[in-house]
Amino acid sequence: MASKKPDRDAVLDATDFLHREALALDERRFRDWLDHLTDDIRYIVPLRVTREGQADWEVSPTSRIFDDDKQTLTLRVERLETDFAWAEQPPSRTRHYVTNVVADPGEREGELLVSSNCLIYRSRGDSVEPNLYSIARKDTVRRVDGGLLLARRYAVLDQSVINGHNLSILL
Repeated sequence: MASKKPDRDAVLDATDFLHREALALDERRFRDWLDHLTDDIRYIVPLRVTREGQADWEVSPTSRIFDDDKQTLTLRVERLETDFAWAEQPPSRTRHYVTNVVADPGEREGELLVSSNCLIYRSRGDSVEPNLYSIARKDTVRRVDGGLLLARRYAVLDQSVINGHNLSILL
């Protein structure tokens, strides 16, 4: 990791970017969300495991809930736009609460390494029990044509057991 801190404007830009990305997801503007991604995006959600004692790892080094690129994320969005996304009938209502944003210079010029916490509140249909997902995110955000785009997301759920019938939402 680079040793110098990014300037204050870069940190504010990264925070604003994450908030706008969350708003697009919460408003189900998935096509707009895709516009927040670089063409070489990697979207990784590893499997959380619970192990005894002082385990060397709590996140599986090889198993993934999601390991997507721009093509597979686009397919997921296209499917959500059809009548065949049964897991999202009726559609989920979500609120992404993004906090604890810390931005550091990336390894490449124009990139920021952005750490954040995200709490997602999800309700479906007329169910009285919402789902809550607590997530630690490590993002690489890249400056492209004067704006920021998400180049990599590594999102780790705090739960090892998902408290919903599916995980058909975007983190």
